[in-house]
Amino acid sequence: MQILEDDLSRKAVRDLLAYHFEQMHENSPPGMAYVLDVDGLKAPGISFWSVWDGDELLGFGAMKELSPTQGEIKSMRTHPNHLGKGVGAVMLDHIIKMARERGYKRLSLETGSTPSFVPAIALYKKRGFENGEVFADYDTSDFNQFFHLDL
Repeated sequence: MQILEDDLSRKAVRDLLAYHFEQMHENSPPGMAYVLDVDGLKAPGISFWSVWDGDELLGFGAMKELSPTQGEIKSMRTHPNHLGKGVGAVMLDHIIKMARERGYKRLSLETGSTPSFVPAIALYKKRGFENGEVFADYDTSDFNQFFHLDL
């Protein structure tokens, strides 16, 4: 697996991002999907990476700088054809590594609580993320939850 910094210009990346956007809205209550589209992921302060096996897209991930000491995982998605192959773990490890290299003291994320989010939550917990307080501009609800990893 090769991880590349990505400009979101390739069709395969845009297609997987569209699928991700659709799935996040489908599996979240109205107004509770904080997923970013292509333009949102191109905003200043956001880094986006894609994972490849040759010419085949395996997945992607994004991180946003919240402050000089805190980052946020904004998006992670494994292509449906590559689930169970460790793509998410490789991407998460890369994001954690990049956060440490940037000098962040904390890496945070917001996610849902329905069954579709269980595999991702298990991965986050396996890497040491713990449930915690709301952060940034998120609203709390019965649906969303917040995780933090002290680096």
